Order: sequence, then C-alpha cells, then structure tokens
Amino acid sequence: LTLADFDRARGTITLVIQAVGKTTREMQQGCRVGDYLYGVVGPMGVPSHVAGVRKAAVVGGGLGVAPIYPQARGLKEQGAYVVGILGFRNRDLIFWEDKFRACCDELIICTDDGSAGIKGLVTEGIRRTMEVHPDLDQVVAIGPPVMMKACAEATRPAKIKTIVSLNPVMVDGTGMCGGCRVTIGQKVKFACVDGPDFDGHEVDFEDLQVRLRRYVEDEKAALERWQGQCRMDHHPN
Repeated sequence: LTLADFDRARGTITLVIQAVGKTTREMQQGCRVGDYLYGVVGPMGVPSHVAGVRKAAVVGGGLGVAPIYPQARGLKEQGAYVVGILGFRNRDLIFWEDKFRACCDELIICTDDGSAGIKGLVTEGIRRTMEVHPDLDQVVAIGPPVMMKACAEATRPAKIKTIVSLNPVMVDGTGMCGGCRVTIGQKVKFACVDGPDFDGHEVDFEDLQVRLRRYVEDEKAALERWQGQCRMDHHPN
C-alpha cells in the first residue's frame, strides 16, 4: 500500500484500499473509525524524484490514482507545470478529482465507457498532452502493469523520460527474500530497496506480469476460505 496522502501537522497518513482479496476485504468490513492497525512498516525503497522538473504529466489508472497524487502535489510544490491524467472504468469510480484540480495546472479525465471526460484510455490523454506540450520533460505513471507499459510505449517515440511505479509482492522489505525482484534494462533490481520507481522504457513488463501471477491461486484459495468462514459465522444456529 503506497502512501496516498499525509498531514504533517496532524501526524496522519492516508491509504486508499480497494477490497479485492481476503486481507483488503477484511480491512473494508472490519476497520472502523478509531480502530488501530497493529503495525505499519515503511517507507521502502528510495524517494520519488520531483525536484528540477519543469513540466510533467502525472498519470494514474484506477487505484493508481491514489499514489500518484503525492507526486503531483510534490511536483507542483517544486514549481513544475503539472498535467494530471486520470483513468477510470466509468464515472462512478472517479475519486479525488478535487484534490488533483487543486495541484494540477490541467486535468484530463478518461473513462473506458465515455461516461465522464474523454472516452478511452489514459494513453489518449498522454497523446493529447504531448501534442499541446511538446516540451514535456517527464511522465510519471502508476496503475496496472498493462497500463504503465502502454504509457511507456506512448512516450517512447518522443523519448520523454517516463517513470513507472512497480508493485510486486514485498515480503521482508530488505531485498533478501527476492519476492519483489524485477528486471530493469536486463539487470535484476528489487522494488523494495531499488524502487519502486523505475525507468518505464527499461522495465521488462512481461517478467513483472509473470511475477504478479505467481500467488494468484493462493490468493483465490485464501479468499474462498475466508468467505466460507464468514458464511459460517453468520449462519443462524
């Protein structure tokens, strides 16, 4: 879970969670105002680079919109001209639009079904941004691997620096377990210590996809067991 926002004065951090598997569904159903998490470990990896950028596009797809927000805000605070490009399946899934309008000089909303903003993928937003801003010097993209790969391919012909944030499973957070191993420019890196930000034009996305699928069956089994237990717990005697 990448930090999506923070408040130094209040001493708080914000995490945005999508309930898809056992653990996130437990959090969605069980966490209440005033509850505590047993522990939060982090930060991992190296800080995102936001200084010295003149004009940048920040691209978020789906839940990737949440972790791209602090980068958008950080770039703006460092004096960059920021174009936000956010992609959602439909208008009902749009969130934090107000936050991005507050820190972006321009904001493009894309929806798969055209129910809000531009109909199409975030790559259409990137294409339009490159046409209007040929002096764009950096793109930062966070979202599903297929989306980040598409963003990197969209900027490759123009040779625009493109940073993507990789999210393989991180277990120990020190690089020793090898669970978050990724291939960057034909070299092995570890997302938890070397990342999570990498040059999108050098990422081996096929290798990343294979790694992300490694625990799919285990995740399905864990969810099924949890759902079965929930049904038993709620079954009347």
